[in-house]
Amino acid sequence: MTRLLPVLALLLVGALPSSAAAQQPPGAPADETVQPQNVSARVEPRQVRIGDPFVYEVVITHPKEHRYELVMPKETGDFEVLDQTRQRQDGPDSATTTFGVRMSAFALGTVPLPSLSFDVATPDGPKKFSLPGREVEVVSTLPPDVDQQGVHFFDLQPPQEVPIRSWRLVLVGLGLLAAGLLAWALYRWWKNRPKHVEQVPLLPLDVRTRKALDALKAEDLPAHGHAKDFYFRLSEIVRGYLGERYGFEALECTSSELMASLRRLPTPGLPEDALMRFVSESDMVKYARADAPPESCRDALAFGYALIDKTYVPPPPQAPANAAAPHVQ
Repeated sequence: MTRLLPVLALLLVGALPSSAAAQQPPGAPADETVQPQNVSARVEPRQVRIGDPFVYEVVITHPKEHRYELVMPKETGDFEVLDQTRQRQDGPDSATTTFGVRMSAFALGTVPLPSLSFDVATPDGPKKFSLPGREVEVVSTLPPDVDQQGVHFFDLQPPQEVPIRSWRLVLVGLGLLAAGLLAWALYRWWKNRPKHVEQVPLLPLDVRTRKALDALKAEDLPAHGHAKDFYFRLSEIVRGYLGERYGFEALECTSSELMASLRRLPTPGLPEDALMRFVSESDMVKYARADAPPESCRDALAFGYALIDKTYVPPPPQAPANAAAPHVQ
C-alpha cells in the first residue's frame, strides 16, 4: 500500500490540467492572430548609405478568402517611411499579396527594421499578423579612407569680378504676373458670384436612406450577376447612414476602424453582432471574390432596413422662428 501512494499522486497531478481545461467557460475568446501559408521578406539593396532610400519588400502567400492590410508603426525609430505599395495576385488555391515599403535610415551600422503589423479580414472575423523586422546595413556617405586621407578642401581663390545685373526685366515680369493674377481673380469672382438659388429642404436621414435602399433594390443587381457591385453600393449606404447618425467619418474607415469608432460612441439599439457579420460578409464579397447567392443579398438588404428601424431617433421638433415670446408679468 505504501508503494502505491506515489503512483496515485502522479496520476492525480496528471489529471489536473485536463479537468481545469474542462472547466474553461464556453465562449472564451479565440486566438486573434493568423498565420499565412508562406512569408518572405527582403531589403533591396542590402547595404545603403545613410539618408538614401531603400525598399523593404514583404511577400505573403495566404488563402484567397483572406485580405491583408499593412498597418505602419507609429514609431519608426531611426527610419523614415517615404511611401508604400500593395499588390495582390490570386492563384487557383491561394493568393499572394506583395507589400513594398520605401524607407530611409539615419543611423550607421547594422540597424534592425521595425516590426510590421497586418490587419487580416477572414471569414471568421478580423485577425492580426505580426512580422519581425529584418536588418539593413547603413554606411556613411564619406569615402572609406577619409580618416587617413582627410577631407579635400579647395584652396582660397583671388577676388573675382561679379557683374551686377539690372532688375528691370524682373520688375516687368512681376508686373505682368500681378496683372494676370488680378485678371484671374476677377474671373473667379464673376464665375462664383452669389446667385439666387432656391434651397430645397433636406429630407430626414431615415427617409433619404430608405430611398437609397429602395433604389438599390429596384435595380436587382444580384439577378444580373453584379453581386460585387451590389455589396459595394449597400456598404456605402450603410456606412453613410452610420456616419451621419453617430457623427463620424464612416466612409473613410476600414472595417476594424468602423467597429472601433462605434464602440467608443453611445449607440443604443445598435445590433453590433449583426453589423459585424454584415461588414465581414461585405469585405469577403468585395475584396476576396466570395460567392454571394441571392438569398445572402436579400438578407443583407433586409439588414439595412432593420438597422434604420433599430437605431434611428427622429430629431425633436423645432419651434417656429416667429413664435411669440411668453408674456412675463
